[in-house]
Amino acid sequence: MTASSEAASAVDKPLVMMIAGPTASGKSALAAAVAAEWGGTVINADSMQVYRELDVLTARPGAAELAQAPHRLFGVLSGVEGCSVGRWRALAQAEVEAALAAGRLPILAGGTGLYLKAFAEGLNEIPAVPAALRAAARAELAEMGAEAFHARLARRDPVMAGRLSPGDSQRLLRAWEVLQATGCSLADWQAAPAAPAPYRFARLCLLPPRPALYAACDARLAAMVAAGTAQAEVRALLALGLDAALPVMKAVGVPELAGHLAGETDLAIALARAQQATRNYAKRQVTWLRHQFIGNDPTVLVIETQYSESLREDFFAKIRHYLLTTPG
Repeated sequence: MTASSEAASAVDKPLVMMIAGPTASGKSALAAAVAAEWGGTVINADSMQVYRELDVLTARPGAAELAQAPHRLFGVLSGVEGCSVGRWRALAQAEVEAALAAGRLPILAGGTGLYLKAFAEGLNEIPAVPAALRAAARAELAEMGAEAFHARLARRDPVMAGRLSPGDSQRLLRAWEVLQATGCSLADWQAAPAAPAPYRFARLCLLPPRPALYAACDARLAAMVAAGTAQAEVRALLALGLDAALPVMKAVGVPELAGHLAGETDLAIALARAQQATRNYAKRQVTWLRHQFIGNDPTVLVIETQYSESLREDFFAKIRHYLLTTPG
């Protein structure tokens, strides 16, 4: 295929927009504004905003954003279930197709890099793990402890064990479950070729200066705690008696505020720890986005400013030019 025919083929593919950025960068407000301007549907690409139990701490889009345009996959799953990247991708692809069928622009918005990468590049088809096997693995982890569980995985699957730390219980469980269910290492499944998504992508990444980003993280969490909404959300989550290994129980702010509610720390210390955890999370997101989402791709529109309503027209001018001139 010639370069010109490849370009024509790319333009023929349906357009999907991705708005990525670290937490507190303003991407949710930007996605809602873009959706209102361009007739879009905002589709969640944040691994924690899928859980209905986490509204406040994950800063899910509020009433103002929801009123501007349709939003999908926010608070749609119970934390009891857990959500794998494969499950999210299947849900997101269905929502993208629904938006396209309705003549709307699908806008994937979030800061979970693995979700964005998996959507664009595809995932290998790993067979489903039976529920009984998954439950047994969780029980074994609880009984054995993380170190012994990791050591057992290392004896059977040294490649995956070498990639994971004993503290990464969710991924340890996944590696063990796949090994038990299929007889093959998760590393082998991941190495198999995957089919990329049949879309062209307009990619935008918000990367505010680090001091401003950290200040926004701190201020937002402080406001949640001052209002008491963050504590109330964690209290309700703890009342469900969920497995501590579930992703929802590890969301930023949950362990720190849970310690305060259990009487282990005072509120000021819990807030400071949660703010530090949030800043660390934002730093990891920025690193991933710079290297994996942006990389050396000149078609990614990078805006090094936190989005706010006052900058709406400036952002729109850049996006309008980008959407009209970038083939994806």
